[in-house]
Amino acid sequence: MESAQQDWEDPAYAKAMSAMLRHMSGSQFVSGRVKRLGVAVSGGSDSMALLDLMHWSSREYGFELFAVTVDHGLRAEAREEAARVSAYCTDAGISHDVLVWDGWDGRGNLQGRARRARYELIAEWAKSRNIDRVALGHTEDDQAETVVMRLARKSGVDGLSAMERRVERDGVTWVRPLLAASREDLRVYLRSQKISWSEDPSNEDDTFERVRARKALATLKEAGVNAQALASVASNAQSARWALEHYAWREVMENPAIEIIDGDIVFPENFLTPEVQIPYEVGRRLMSAAFRWISGAEYPPRQSAFIEMDAAMIDTDKHTLGGCFVTRLHGERPIKNKLRITREYNTVKDHVTPTDVLWDGRWVLDGPHSADLEIRALGEALKEVPDWRKSGVPRVSLLASPSVWRGDELVSAPLAGFENGWTAKATGRGRFSQFLLSR
Repeated sequence: MESAQQDWEDPAYAKAMSAMLRHMSGSQFVSGRVKRLGVAVSGGSDSMALLDLMHWSSREYGFELFAVTVDHGLRAEAREEAARVSAYCTDAGISHDVLVWDGWDGRGNLQGRARRARYELIAEWAKSRNIDRVALGHTEDDQAETVVMRLARKSGVDGLSAMERRVERDGVTWVRPLLAASREDLRVYLRSQKISWSEDPSNEDDTFERVRARKALATLKEAGVNAQALASVASNAQSARWALEHYAWREVMENPAIEIIDGDIVFPENFLTPEVQIPYEVGRRLMSAAFRWISGAEYPPRQSAFIEMDAAMIDTDKHTLGGCFVTRLHGERPIKNKLRITREYNTVKDHVTPTDVLWDGRWVLDGPHSADLEIRALGEALKEVPDWRKSGVPRVSLLASPSVWRGDELVSAPLAGFENGWTAKATGRGRFSQFLLSR
């Protein structure tokens, strides 16, 4: 591979290049399927090393390279840092865009809000340019820091498995080619290439959780727990998570007691008890995924929220949780009671889209589309469908179901039995069994 300096005898250079090449050989870069690759570049050492490595590899593998920088508008230096990235890209002949985020209102978790905004802005940028994938400059050190933060939160297998090399988010494929390289390896590489980088002063601010985790790593290193060891912990946890996901998927495919009906999911009420003979962790994973699949939330409800739901449903047959509505269905042995999880009406009552657009992340409607029609939740207009009970769908499910409107006129309510030439199918995030394997 052509490079500014082909110094493979330099251990840091060789490790950085090898880490990137290992990822590329397993991610179909070399197959030609990726034609346009984006690189998220903050101007720090990790992302600048990634950009340079991808610049040279793009010549070898024949993909077009694009760079993007997000200015969060929080530091005066950010504009100058973006200008340095632009200067590099101009010299290298790489297209570079700067996106500005102005959504911080001074409340909540700054780093969390900024991270979500960064993903959303870059995703829209990538889709607007038909970019196949976006590469991120996360390193072995980032992986280790994430494990330390998750340990502090008493995370389970999912949390400790930390970052993946490839993930689907916001309609974009994100890849992390340098998870096997350390931050210092990349800095040695940059020095060898005479490439400068920017230092973010917030990286020394102890008010941020990641900075505290980074400093804790220095102490752990004295006990023999270094970044490489913690990255191995993340890799081992990831293998365990994949196994659990497989068994959860198989349970959905083979267990007749788990039903997916009209976009809702039905479980036996005693699903997480020993008499069902399903390992608790597999059952818990299924329940959590069900709430995410129906609500579209990035994360499931906390375990404490599930405990509160169990306690509340001792005295009632219904409960709201995580944008979903849970109803107890009474039955006789051997059927026993079941829990039906559906979308909560209040969370979708104001959601409006054209009829040819995915509604609430899951629903596709098919029928005589027209510009004067739109999709809204059925809501109390259910009373306009006199025979809705014949559909067999519970009222609470129908309230949150997609329906077709022309202004204030109800044109169709497919799930309620008022089709009028329309059908509605839960899709988008895929069938539940596929969703279990898509994280």
